[in-house]
This record gives sequence, structure tokens and C-alpha cells, in this order.
Amino acid sequence: MTQTAEKAAPMPTATTAGLLQRVILPRTGDPMSVRSLYMDERTGVRLGTPPPLPGAPPLREVTLLGTAATARRLRVTSRTSALVPEQSEVSFGAYFNAFAAGYWRHWSRLTEVHLRLNLSGSGRVDVYRTKADGSHIYVGGEVVDGVGEIDMALDLRPFEDGGWYWFDLTTDSGELVLRSGGWYAAEESPVPAAVTIGMPTFNRPADCVATLNAIAEDPLVLASVVAVIIPDQGTKKVRDEPGFAEVAAKLGDTLRIIDQPNLGGSGGYARIMYEALASTECEQILYMDDDILLEPDSVLRAVAFSRYSRDPMLVGGQMLSLQARSQLSTMGEVVDRNAFLWRNAPGTEPHHDLADRTLRQTPWLHRRTDVDYNAWWMCLIPRAVAEDLGLPLPLFIKWDDAEYGLRARSRGYRTATVPGIAIWHMSFLEKDDTSDWQAYFHYRNRFVAAALHGPENPRALLLDTVKRSLRHLMLLEYSAMALQEMALRDFLAGPEALFPTLPTVLGQIRATRAEYDDGRPLDSATQVPPSDLDALAAQAFPEPPTKKPAILKGLVQSVLHNLRAPDPAHAVVPQRNVPSRQAQWFVLSRLDSATVSTPDGRGVTFRRRDPALFKQMMATSVRQLREVGRAWPELRRRYRAALPELTSREAWGREVFDKH
Repeated sequence: MTQTAEKAAPMPTATTAGLLQRVILPRTGDPMSVRSLYMDERTGVRLGTPPPLPGAPPLREVTLLGTAATARRLRVTSRTSALVPEQSEVSFGAYFNAFAAGYWRHWSRLTEVHLRLNLSGSGRVDVYRTKADGSHIYVGGEVVDGVGEIDMALDLRPFEDGGWYWFDLTTDSGELVLRSGGWYAAEESPVPAAVTIGMPTFNRPADCVATLNAIAEDPLVLASVVAVIIPDQGTKKVRDEPGFAEVAAKLGDTLRIIDQPNLGGSGGYARIMYEALASTECEQILYMDDDILLEPDSVLRAVAFSRYSRDPMLVGGQMLSLQARSQLSTMGEVVDRNAFLWRNAPGTEPHHDLADRTLRQTPWLHRRTDVDYNAWWMCLIPRAVAEDLGLPLPLFIKWDDAEYGLRARSRGYRTATVPGIAIWHMSFLEKDDTSDWQAYFHYRNRFVAAALHGPENPRALLLDTVKRSLRHLMLLEYSAMALQEMALRDFLAGPEALFPTLPTVLGQIRATRAEYDDGRPLDSATQVPPSDLDALAAQAFPEPPTKKPAILKGLVQSVLHNLRAPDPAHAVVPQRNVPSRQAQWFVLSRLDSATVSTPDGRGVTFRRRDPALFKQMMATSVRQLREVGRAWPELRRRYRAALPELTSREAWGREVFDKH
């Protein structure tokens, strides 16, 4: 992934006090679908016609949605300025430029917000708001004729349950130039904008340098940054990447590269907080992944939201899909306190494409969504919260962010995942890490987090794990089951094992996984002998059972098939080639062997059914889970008692950083 930073035209210094959110425009070369995140150029989606304004020309007739031939496209002149041609209209009721008033009403101390636009030319500005159900209300407007700044004070009180503000620009016989604009608080916050940006990296130097450039090239972003800390945990060093010297010169003394062994995400993020608290005067600590595409204004917006929040809180950025960049992958996430699984927040729809259905056309996007945590692809933690809660747990990867959000909530610090604050990241649709080497961390860390923040009775958690065990086995994922066994063993060992295993557990995981067919990916199915006698090759894949009797019947048949001896011929020649999307339990559980493509499409695994392993691994899983159930009260006590030590700066320094 590469990322080209574009310099934003700096707004005049006098207008930056109280800035909450700039009006920003797409990058040069962004496809039309990505433009939809910044403005809505469809001429027929005006939902409600504004009344005539004194001195304004009559509104032109607009066509219906779908006949956009009459639309005049906005001409972007910089990241913060644009020209609206004559006889045109453009709505800034879009993801990055509408103002998420419901979130500011609920979490901030503000009671009003000011829309300030620096304009020249002739035309009109119309402001709209929505209610939590997505219904639109015209607020007011002004005529533009010449050069000047519009300043409209807008009430935040009607937004208790959600809703947005936005503005439209319309022209008749002349052009209208948006020179700059933004949403402002009436007064500057007493909390300074002084953020440490932290980004752990592992063998992604090009992506890392691209993100550093995006930060360095935006004057307002750079002015708010007191430090950029990069724990470099890979063998391909950021310092060696072309372009690093140039961006390092721009960042100057704010940039700190720390070489350390691969301690995973939690080890990298812990190092960032460890250094930020000890050696910077920051007020905010902003975590970001190293494989993102950054919208630099999101940094300013997260910092502003934190500065104006009523109480100290975590501020999360949303994830847009890096593969389909107009797609909002998730609106926010919560943790099921019984089964202890993360999931999408209620009332939201994952993978929503804003190019197909814009903000103005999507009612559920107007409700405020409350969350339990925000993933660390982008998450701001105020210094005061970090000093109170301590560092992340030594979990390597998985659940460190969710646990921190739950820990914060237990101490009275909430998390807001705020629309309009976002990065682009690989979509969940492009990967499935629950059955590869990361399966160990999914299981162990889920149980650790549940012991700290979960229910007194682990019945739902244990039952869900049994179901997952059976699913792994029917998918012929024996390596995932071996990692589950290892994870439960290490969880039962208690919190004392977390620090000592942090630098070494990954090697053990890889060695264990390599013992099984599904843990040894091949480059291609062509590396496996083809079968000329494959009677299944031309057959359609089975349809998933949907009714309970059919599901139960399918499960019974699948288990019985897995207990029978396989055809020896299928141990050499795969019975079927199965695409990743078709690799479901009702497909693989009926086969003796198969080549299965990996979710990223870069290879295959040759999976072979083994009845002995099926019986042994299922029995081991049930035995371990019974042991967890019996020991649950004591495990909860031990992990909770150990939490202050596991998250203290002193322990991280003594047990990890001073040794490595």
C-alpha cells in the first residue's frame, strides 16, 4: 500500500481557535466513489427545498436521482478549497464534512457549534440538520455576493439521540469559491492540543513512511503533535525505507524510532504509552496501526473531540475499507458480556457503501451509536486516563484494545467511536484470522479478558468454545485445535505466565502449527497431484442448511462421517478443490480431503481428515473447558489481583523493555 500526502492549504491563523472539524476535500486522483465520502454531488437527492432567501435568485429546477447528466462537478483546488461552477449545487452532507452533532451533544460540554465558511463569488449557503431517525430539517441559509466569511451559530441541544448538521452550496449565474471552512466552538478549550502519535510497526516500512508523510505535510496536524513514536519490531527497518530521511527531516525532534523485538501490538502500544508518559508533555496519546491509509484531518478531529469532551474519555476512529474505500466497515463495536465476544454495535450495518447509499439517504447512520471500546487501528487515550489505568496487558495481539476499553469503562471512562474520524484499513471481509496462527491469541486472550471483565458464570463462554472446537474439527483445522489446547493450557497457568511468554510465544505457536497439514500453506493447488477420477469436481457445492432440523441432521451426519476411516487414496490426491468462501462445515465435513484456498487468496492448504485426531482433540477440548469451569472463581480472582502489576509502567520496564 502506498499513500501520497497532499499539503492542505492552511487556513488563516486567526480562524483556527476553537476549530473542531475542517471542511476537507478528496485527494487528487481519488476515484468518484471516494469523493462521495467528502461531498454529495447528486443533483436529485435534495430532501426538502429551502425557502427563498432575500436577494437570492430563484432555485433552479433539479432533476430526479439517477439523471445526473445535469450535475456540474465540484472542482477541487486543494484539500481545503474548491470551486462550485455556475448553475450547480453540491451538498457537504457527506461522511467527512457533515458534523456529527449527536455525538458532540452527548459527549462534549458544548451547547452550540459555529459553521464558518470563507467564500467568494455568488451563490447561496443552506444549512440542514437531521433527527435521530434520519428525517431532514431546513435550518437556514445566507446569500453570498462578493468576498467574506459566513458565521452561523447552530444549536446542539436538539441532538440528544443523534443527528447531523451539514450545508449545501448552490450557484445560479456565477461561480462560488469555497476558500476554507470548518465547524468551530465559540471558545478555545483550556486543554491544549498536544498529541503523541504512536504507531508500532512490523515489516511494513513503506506504509509507515507514507503515514509519517501524511502527518508531516499537514501544517495544522503537525502543529498539534509533540512526538511521533515508532516501535520498530521488524527485520525490514523503517530507517532503511526510501523517503524516510526526507520525512524524518520534516518531523525533526518529534520523531522517535525505537528498535525492539517483536512483542506484538500490545508490546508496541505499551512501549508508546511507556515513553509518552515518561518523556513527553503530551495531553493525548493517539494509537494507529502501521498498515493504514490516513486521512490527516482525523488526527485533528480526534484531538478536538477529546479536548472538548465533558469528561476524560477514549476517542475512537472508524474503519473504512482499504479495498473498497467508500465502504464503512464498522460503525462501532461492543462486547457480549456473557459469551464474551466482540460484535457490531446493535442497530448498525457492517460494510455499508457510502457511494451507493449516502449519509443523507441512510437513516440508521443518524442514530448515535454507543460502544464498549474502539480498536487500535485508531484510538486516542487522554494522558489522564493512561496515568490512571496503566498500560495495555502483555497479550501480544488480540483483545488488548477491547480489554483496555472495558477497563476504562469499569473506572468511569467511556469510549466514543465518532463518525467523520476514520482511517482506511484492510476490511474484515479480506481476512479470517480465527483459524491461522492468531487462533492462539483469540482463545487465550479472550479468556483472560473474560476473567477480568466477564461474568461470574462462564457457561456461555465455555459453550461457545465447544461449538468452535467442533467447527474447527469439521473444517479439518487441526492446527487451530492444537493452538486452542495450547491457549487454554496457558490461560490455566495464570497471569504469572503473561510477561515471561510475551517474547517467546510466537515461536512456539509457529512450531506447533507446522505439525499439521492445515498449518503448512502451499503456494498453489497445482503443487498437489490432481485427480482424474474426482466425481465431485463438476458438482455444485451444498447449500447451507437453514432450518433447525436440517442443521441438526447435517451435524449428526458430519460427526459420524468424521469418525469413519477415510479413503486412503484421498490422503495423496485431494477429493476436491474448495474456494475459501465455500470452506464451510457442511462442505468440508463431508469430504476426506481437500485443498482450501486461504482467505487472502495467496495460497492453499491441503487438509486431510483424521478420525483419531478428531476424537482426541475434541476430548481434550472438553476436558480443558471443564477444568476452566471448575477453576473459574479462582482464575478470576488471580487475574484481577494481578491486573495492577501487569499494566504498570514499572513492571513493563522491569519484565520487558529493560531486558530487550
